[in-house]
Amino acid sequence: MGKLKIGVFGMRRGMEYARQFHTLEETEVAAVCDLDESRLKGMKEQFGESVKCFTDYDALLDSGIDAVVLSNFFHEHAQAAIKALDRGIDVMSECTAGATLKDCVELCEAVERSGRKYMLAENYPFTLPLREMTRLCQGGTLGDILYAEGEYNHTGPREMLAELTPGPRHWRAWLPRTYYVTHALGPLMLATGHMPVSVTANAVHSKVLEQYDDFRHNVDALAMMNIITDKGALFRATGCTAMASRSGYRIVGENGSCETGRSLGENVYLTYQPWLIPEGECEYKVYKPNLPDHSGSAGHGGGDFYTCYHFMRYLVRGEAPFFDVYRSCAMSAVAIYGWRSCLEGGKPYRIPDFRDPADREAVRGDDLTPFPDENGKTTLPCALPWK
Repeated sequence: MGKLKIGVFGMRRGMEYARQFHTLEETEVAAVCDLDESRLKGMKEQFGESVKCFTDYDALLDSGIDAVVLSNFFHEHAQAAIKALDRGIDVMSECTAGATLKDCVELCEAVERSGRKYMLAENYPFTLPLREMTRLCQGGTLGDILYAEGEYNHTGPREMLAELTPGPRHWRAWLPRTYYVTHALGPLMLATGHMPVSVTANAVHSKVLEQYDDFRHNVDALAMMNIITDKGALFRATGCTAMASRSGYRIVGENGSCETGRSLGENVYLTYQPWLIPEGECEYKVYKPNLPDHSGSAGHGGGDFYTCYHFMRYLVRGEAPFFDVYRSCAMSAVAIYGWRSCLEGGKPYRIPDFRDPADREAVRGDDLTPFPDENGKTTLPCALPWK
């Protein structure tokens, strides 16, 4: 069997995925697609003239690839995935799985209909401290998980925000604060194995962002979601925040807790109840985990390597990833309903079980979205009222 032929759609972010698949023995980057031809030129310079380059997504899908990596616009992943799945092509998709509940239903059904493989490329759980927190949770010494926090902060000076939002139709210009939930919630789900079943949320306005007065329409600083899980725990998670603290994660069990602190560096803070200290452990310690790491200099703390590695194992060995289509769509639904909860003063919403045909039917036609269509129209606001 020869190497699996990987296609990459969207090269601004996709270049990192191309690098990682290029290093794996089992895969080769066979074709890429981007509207910006300068990025395609850069691809050939790095990986050789044999890489096929396209500016049309359909042409990429017709080029003989076995699987496609989707790093196109945030709110357009689902329909691109469905098109690939229906052509018999496996999919690794950037976050989020679906930008509407209708997207989520159609994506789940495309996976089932096609029999092809789908995986969400959520990379934050594979940073060193979060891999260690997963090991601790799965080892059982923390006891039953009661509570967890995930805060993802991606703010910066105005110049950086402008570079990340190159134009008034770019998705970041319309992104509600709950929608980019996967970096906050994904590590908690993977570490604990819990699934979200309901969400309430509130958002907070930012006077600093209001003063920027540019083409970005989102002037909320953050949204905080309270999520009840299928095992009765409470998770507190952000989407993508713009506030003066760094990303951080904490998981609390009946026996003890572990956390990253606010730097998301390499250390883990581990604490046990004084009367429930496991043999060989101590009540409290701060340490750098001693875990095997093959990620090299891969982006997002090594997470970009591990998403590609796990997708390769899925394709080659059939090892199902944690973030299958159902868990991925549940995370998207938390973001979607979390925003509606913000707009409605904290109203609770139940998260559909996308494995259940009845749950899918209930939201099949729900295509409300804060992102503009080709005519510039939206069906939801992307920020709290402020003017």
